[in-house]
Amino acid sequence: MASQDWLEKDFYKVLGVDSEVSEKELTKKYHKLAHKYHPDSNPGDAAAEAKFKEISEAYSVLSDKEQRAEYDQIRAMGAGGARFSAGGGGFEDMFGGFGGQNIRFGTGGGGFEDIFSMFGGGGSAHPGFGGFGGPQPGRDITATTTVDFRTAVLGDTISVTGPTGQLKVRIPAGIADGKRIKLRGKGEPSPQGGPAGNLLLTVKVRPHPVFERDGNNLRVKLPVTFTEAVFGATVEVPTLQGSPVKLKLAPHTPSGRVLRVKGRGIATKAGTGDLLAEVQIAVPAHLNSAQQEALEAFQAAEPDENPRADLLARARV
Repeated sequence: MASQDWLEKDFYKVLGVDSEVSEKELTKKYHKLAHKYHPDSNPGDAAAEAKFKEISEAYSVLSDKEQRAEYDQIRAMGAGGARFSAGGGGFEDMFGGFGGQNIRFGTGGGGFEDIFSMFGGGGSAHPGFGGFGGPQPGRDITATTTVDFRTAVLGDTISVTGPTGQLKVRIPAGIADGKRIKLRGKGEPSPQGGPAGNLLLTVKVRPHPVFERDGNNLRVKLPVTFTEAVFGATVEVPTLQGSPVKLKLAPHTPSGRVLRVKGRGIATKAGTGDLLAEVQIAVPAHLNSAQQEALEAFQAAEPDENPRADLLARARV
């Protein structure tokens, strides 16, 4: 699902924290809620799944410093939609209320700065300078919109709100952060009755709390216990497309080893990537007395080997 106007959502309220919450407390709160509402813990519960998506979206924004600052700034303005600011005229206007995707425009040349950018590819906007080739076309407009990670990977149709109203935009599956979509005829109207310019829409992608993009592959960090790594195990790995998949962890698997799930990455015209799960051995934070004694016994009996010996030797080369 495409992201909606940030003004319509209180991400702090969704996570049950205030706007001054620290990164550590934010992450702690998210993990608690994610565990409670995760679809695996609530099979067939549509309400829990919707809540999980809601808290994941909130965390993806608030856990990113730049996104959080932008979110706080937008909410502080108290209005939404497209923002237009004049560099020389000293005014700022807020266009909102269309209920669509938050979209920012900027101008490069006619005295407008930062937002509502128009550049020379589409020609002049002043009547009487059309030359001898017929009516001058309208100028192109550049704009930026932000979508969530899932929308960028799987594709979706979103609504964006521009100065002329709402537009439906198809986000192709697999689009990368920073890629541009051209909407023909959705730019500035021609002042002389010619064709309208184009809207050049740059797509920004919010980070995901679990997955990272690596080309057409998806990467995920996979925590395993010490005994699972030593003796081997079958473990579940989350996927972006739906239910988790099961992977066989071989005995004596070291931390940092990458397990590959074919075809569970990002699908593009050039092909489909894989899901890469990086093994991370989870160290238990709390041990009871019996567990503590068992580990101490193991420590006393383990081989007299220095796991850093090879590292230190190679560092001296």
